[in-house]
Amino acid sequence: MTRNGDFGYTIEHHMNDYAYLREKIREVQNYPTPGVNFKDIAPLLEDTGAFRDAIRGITDFFKGKKIDKVIGIESRGFLLASSTAYLLGAGLVMVRKKDKLPFKKITRAHSLEYGKGILEIHIDSVLPGEKVIVIDDVLATGGTAEAAIKLAETLKGEIVGAGFLLELPLGGREKLSRYDVRSLIRY
Repeated sequence: MTRNGDFGYTIEHHMNDYAYLREKIREVQNYPTPGVNFKDIAPLLEDTGAFRDAIRGITDFFKGKKIDKVIGIESRGFLLASSTAYLLGAGLVMVRKKDKLPFKKITRAHSLEYGKGILEIHIDSVLPGEKVIVIDDVLATGGTAEAAIKLAETLKGEIVGAGFLLELPLGGREKLSRYDVRSLIRY
């Protein structure tokens, strides 16, 4: 790596060549329920270079789009979205699970690969007309990302796109087909 201004280093990997990041993702069989093979991104986050490359890759998807807010979905999405927001010069919005936000909020139910959930956003997190991206670690069925997008749209935010570290072939891309969906790693 070589030193650079804003992030400290330049990335030596070719743009869109993130296949090596797959090696940093651990698969845990039958977690959190039988039949689900969980993609654990902890080893990737623990590796300085891989984490840096992942953040830079996600950020590069949306450079030059004048993003106002980056929505991170609880909880691993927070880790990726906060760095992305910082590099894009945007605000960070947390979309959280039910009863985790202290202020006035709106909610949206959604389906998961292995159950159901409810997401919430503060009513003043996204202002009308703000350009918004949604960031999460995994795109699977698309239910969680779709719920976050719908929450931002309810607040009259303009969805520029959605970015993910990895994507599983479980229909999420199709569910989000009207949006610009970007993933560093596709299984």
